[in-house]
Amino acid sequence: MISESLLLTAALAPLFGAIVAGLFGGFIGRKASHWVTILGVAVSFAASVMTLEAVALDGARFNATVYEWMVIGGLKMEVGFLVDGLTAMMMVVVTFVSLMVHIYTIGYMEEDDGYQRFFSYISLFTFSMLMLVMSNNFLQLFFGWEAVGLVSYLLIGFWYKKPTAVFANMKAFLVNRVGDFGFILGIGLLLAYGGSLNYGETFAQAHTMSQQVLPGTDWNLLTVACICLFIGAMGKSAQVPLHVWLPDSMEGPTPISALIHAATMVTAGIFMVSRMSPLFELSETALSFVLVIGAITALFMGFLGIIQNDIKRVVAYSTLSQLGYMTVALGVSAYPVAVFHLMTHAFFKALLFLGAGSVIIGMHHDQDIRNMGGLRKYMPITWITSLLGSLALIGTPFFSGFFSKDSIILAVGASTLPGAGFAYFAVVAGVFVTAFYSFRMYFLVFHGEERFRHKPFPGEHDHADEHGHVHVHVPHETPMVVWGPLVALAIPSVLIGGLTMAPMLAGDFFKDAIYVSSAHPAMAAVVEHAAHPVGMALHGFVTLPFWLAVAGVVTAWVFYLKAPHIPAAIDRSLAPVRTVLENKYYFDAFNEKVLAALARALGTGLWKGGDQALIDGALINGSAKGVGALAGVVRRLQTGQLYWYALVMVVGIFGFLTWRLWPLLAG
Repeated sequence: MISESLLLTAALAPLFGAIVAGLFGGFIGRKASHWVTILGVAVSFAASVMTLEAVALDGARFNATVYEWMVIGGLKMEVGFLVDGLTAMMMVVVTFVSLMVHIYTIGYMEEDDGYQRFFSYISLFTFSMLMLVMSNNFLQLFFGWEAVGLVSYLLIGFWYKKPTAVFANMKAFLVNRVGDFGFILGIGLLLAYGGSLNYGETFAQAHTMSQQVLPGTDWNLLTVACICLFIGAMGKSAQVPLHVWLPDSMEGPTPISALIHAATMVTAGIFMVSRMSPLFELSETALSFVLVIGAITALFMGFLGIIQNDIKRVVAYSTLSQLGYMTVALGVSAYPVAVFHLMTHAFFKALLFLGAGSVIIGMHHDQDIRNMGGLRKYMPITWITSLLGSLALIGTPFFSGFFSKDSIILAVGASTLPGAGFAYFAVVAGVFVTAFYSFRMYFLVFHGEERFRHKPFPGEHDHADEHGHVHVHVPHETPMVVWGPLVALAIPSVLIGGLTMAPMLAGDFFKDAIYVSSAHPAMAAVVEHAAHPVGMALHGFVTLPFWLAVAGVVTAWVFYLKAPHIPAAIDRSLAPVRTVLENKYYFDAFNEKVLAALARALGTGLWKGGDQALIDGALINGSAKGVGALAGVVRRLQTGQLYWYALVMVVGIFGFLTWRLWPLLAG
């Protein structure tokens, strides 16, 4: 049995911490601020674990209204919770990763002036994500959806005196508004034709809506609604072409990079589509659209990770690629596999981001991997945990990432949907690309020459003396408050996949949370292997994805440790390709020069033509001028002289009599 008070505790505890640290942080001090927020998230994590235990072991469920906001006719606007396997798993992942990030932040942000403000923001972010995943209606879903967007804006631009951070948070805000416009259109269509904001009531109308067309077109109503919803997911989960905000979000502090990219904002779209599976299963057109967008993102964003030199941006492009993998799984109706990869990815990606932050601290805020090398002996804990995270990311058998990534490949291979062939190529080729860029970063950071002694690319924090020599900062291991969360995240990065695969993919953990049509065979292909994770891992050593991953690691080792002249020669011979990659396929240039110019032209036209000419000129000033002109004419008639008024009366009577008598005289 799941009590309402337990769920309210899970949702509201982080909000309480955020309010205390945000409003009273200046009075209670830095230490009390971090303790109250950490305690709030820890309480939420404990309540989430209790919820998951009740769901997984006792089969408990909860679906009820907690607060009724307003009723308009037959439309109810409520706050309510829906707790099943999908929700319970998301609650635990969100709160655990958030708790690790909170603890890590004590060490990472200890010298920052906005210490209390940052803790308030990340707790508020956790609350927003919990409200999103726990919702049982579209209104609350939209509230959580917009709340994570708002708080991400505050966090990406946390260092608001830094111009690049201000640009990045505005970019994230605007791009997400594009996606959110589609999202609210989808919700509006479902409300208009389903008659309710409640999930269950809307899903009950799904078959009826699948038989309808959008008025004035021959488009299937449900297909349009699902694509609109997915456009919202494209914004939040950074799918091409609405992905451009995510790499720039690295301008925020590293802890929030881990929280946004691992367990909260970017996973919201994956969760939402999984929750909407009863709708998406009735539209193969929408599924194919999801599939192709995910495949493009998985492959082409991975290519961009190859050329990045900022340690955080390498991990950011890895996130984009892995989100593409999850989206591909959604597109072939393997929703449980997508959510399974969401869970495993949350742990090892948070580990890699926090590991990158640990390296940045050890390197005295230098983020360029070309200035690193040989850190293994100076930062042993960061080294081993980052290695474990990288092995999980590339899908090494027995690591958590293997079970989820190979399940996606199996599902895509079994799909018969249009676009599945391209998607299969993308996810298989992406295995090599992922291994290559992951271990390129790993080898350049932790092995090889100690380039920090003669930095070839000095940064803003490196100050040369009068002889042009940069002072050498020897790297050091970070304090326990920083590496402790790395160790805690490394454990599930290795173990969680094998331990949970059978119940989540072959069992009935998602039985009443996710609907998969029997017409789509992808999940059936996965179930055969998911029931035997050890056998699947052993068999993984002889499969194509494993050898592609090995090839990627070996290629990175040769290129960046043994023969660095090879990538330099490739750069020179493929200079046009590198130019395209460095310009990120020109998405930013197109947005800034074409779309921005169109928006500016449209805005100028509306301003001058609509605001100045029509509203101000014709309606407001024009009406005033018209009244003034009429008043000028009437004023001439008001002379104040009696003989003039008498003349007007006589002329008026003569005119009236003529008008009345003329028909008689004419007849």
